[in-house]
Amino acid sequence: MNPAHTKKFRAANNYFAPSLAVFLALSVVNSVRAEPYIPQNGGDVLETLRATAFDPTTHEIHQLRARLSADPKNVSLACQLARRCIERSRTDADPRFLGRAQSALAPWWDTATPPIDVLILRATLKQSQHDFANALADLDRAARIAPNNPQVWLTRATIFTVLGKYAEARQSCLPLAQLAPGIVALTALANVSSLSGGAESACGLLRNSLSAKNSASADEKVWAFTSLAEAEARLGRASEAETDFKNALAFGQHDPYLLGAYADLLLDENRAGEVVELLQNETRADALLLRLARAEAALTPQSASLTEHLSSLSARFEAGHLRGDFVHQREEAQFALYLQHRPRAALQLAQTNWRVQHEPADVRIFLESALAAGDTTAAQPAVDFIRTNQLEDVAVNRLVKKLEPK
Repeated sequence: MNPAHTKKFRAANNYFAPSLAVFLALSVVNSVRAEPYIPQNGGDVLETLRATAFDPTTHEIHQLRARLSADPKNVSLACQLARRCIERSRTDADPRFLGRAQSALAPWWDTATPPIDVLILRATLKQSQHDFANALADLDRAARIAPNNPQVWLTRATIFTVLGKYAEARQSCLPLAQLAPGIVALTALANVSSLSGGAESACGLLRNSLSAKNSASADEKVWAFTSLAEAEARLGRASEAETDFKNALAFGQHDPYLLGAYADLLLDENRAGEVVELLQNETRADALLLRLARAEAALTPQSASLTEHLSSLSARFEAGHLRGDFVHQREEAQFALYLQHRPRAALQLAQTNWRVQHEPADVRIFLESALAAGDTTAAQPAVDFIRTNQLEDVAVNRLVKKLEPK
């Protein structure tokens, strides 16, 4: 999953943004309301605007769009606008900004050799669309042109991690030790190690780095704390994971990926009430709305709120199908299994999703769906993946045991 998800880190190239690349890859950017809503009267509320609607970043985006409209082939303006739109898409979980970013890069979108900044941004957008093969092709070109650009290597590492290709991800992390030393390189490598037999050591490295005095930015620390908490959760250390999720939340940033990861821990701990409290105002993002609906189903299965949220999720997934958008098949499989109680449909979705990405959540829904559908052999690819890569995840390991012949 992946990657992802403001005021990001600026390196020598003035736009190096590790958490942006990572959280976009982790599939946090989700669809907004899919179908048009026709109000019945003038008093109906169409949408409650976020408090950030007129913040400086929004104003900057509007100014950049106006300037680019007057000079559409200005590479510098186009890249500035694309970066701001990608950042806003992550913080608001609003994919419309990804479309605006792509529109800004339209003059170079189909060019074989665009300017290096365009090439990297195009790869990031393709990554967000789960077009991993073409994103990697762009990054390979970028690596040949600008081997000292840290964003190239971090984005490659992120994509390979989402694909479950950990050897390639580890190789992509190596240049970061020289290009982005400190917590950025360490967190990237720890993410890979924590998924391939080295979770304990990865946690130790992250704890030591976070406890040391360093010049890491708030964004970098949020990313590191979130990665640490997820690894701790997979190791079954729920209390430690909760502490570190709260450490990340304490920075006060609106981070949909962090909210979703923390909600997953609370759901596993049967703390649905806290999930509702955490996510009750986060219904724009499909992945967060899905978690909210799961919590509501556990608390008040006949509530009007749950009925509305189930209807909204169903419409959003259907609209995705009509658009040919299958980015959120993992979430749709979870929806089918947990909320619609359709294990066979969930298994089909999980199998299709497995062809694209191999994150722990992809492993888990694949195993859960196979068990629920009574088709234990279907999940063999996931079981083989777990054993080959020595994935340490207590919830996944329990499922594997259930799949073993009696």
